[in-house]
Amino acid sequence: MTAANPVPPGATIGILGGGQLGRMTALAAANLGYRCHVFAPDAESPAAAVSAAWTRAAYDDHDALAAFAAAVDVVTYEFENVPVACAEFLAPRVPVRPGAELLRVAQHRGREKTFFAGIGVATAPFALAATEAEFVAAVRSVGAPCVAKTTTEGYDGKGQARIDAASDLPAVWARLGGRELIVEGFVDFAAEASVIAARGVDGTTSCFPVGRNVHRDGILHTTTLPGGFDAATLRRAEEIGRATAEAFDLVGLVCVELFVTRDGGVLANEMAPRPHNSGHWTQDCCVTSQFEQLVRAVCGLPLGPVTMRGAGASMTNLIGDEAAEWRRFLAEPDAKLHLYGKRDSRPGRKMGHVNRWRV
Repeated sequence: MTAANPVPPGATIGILGGGQLGRMTALAAANLGYRCHVFAPDAESPAAAVSAAWTRAAYDDHDALAAFAAAVDVVTYEFENVPVACAEFLAPRVPVRPGAELLRVAQHRGREKTFFAGIGVATAPFALAATEAEFVAAVRSVGAPCVAKTTTEGYDGKGQARIDAASDLPAVWARLGGRELIVEGFVDFAAEASVIAARGVDGTTSCFPVGRNVHRDGILHTTTLPGGFDAATLRRAEEIGRATAEAFDLVGLVCVELFVTRDGGVLANEMAPRPHNSGHWTQDCCVTSQFEQLVRAVCGLPLGPVTMRGAGASMTNLIGDEAAEWRRFLAEPDAKLHLYGKRDSRPGRKMGHVNRWRV
């Protein structure tokens, strides 16, 4: 597949993972005339509910993966915890975009930090620990206050603990599962932000406008644009997005979560090689949504414009029972409700979001 020979509308996009990001990607793909085939082991799949086909199988089921590869024209993924071996198995059979190397780095917080250092992007100071003794030494090296995180699989505040001078370190080590941890220096940031970069088959790179993120209980609560950042901060955020995309020879999307420090510095926190929660506002408030942009990129189509439709936008996540207020959101004149079709609501579960705009 090249930019001159794209995957045409009417073809089938394979999506690894069955969550809401896959669902919104499938809806955007349908608007461009594509079919989607979801591969996910879960009993419930918001993505499969709106897709043409669903293979429900484990990510290490090679027979199912081979059949999936034969049934699709290109493969992408909607979350970063798809096993790297799965992407590597598929890659000789069908284009996998983004590639497995970005997946491997994004799955491990230590590799992420090392990668950012390698491309000249600042991060919080950090140290890795594979044993309790190494964990204690890592905390002493980085200094308290700091944050301990599992190196893999943690998200939305899971697998994390804040540490201060009085913390019982052996107890923290045990509570986080006695597994490999990264200890990160505490950043007294002024704001959180994120940059989402898209890169096409021809190397064209484009970044969405940068929003200000606010988290609640470790989960993204709102993203607001404009975010009130100065020109230098916005320029540096875009530089980081572009550098990350180009370093991996990306085809697809990558989001880099950022800390904006009180002295104007911009530090990279984490990356996600897929559409990101902080980019949901683009569905209703940007000429091209992040989901359409992913489809365009992985199919070899030209990237779309990322101009905001109005003067301002915001996205509010609906967590747990908040989605039960759907009538109120539908009544708002300048709001658009998106629900993910999940059957069961529970604390901390993302059930939908509301986009609002200002002309």
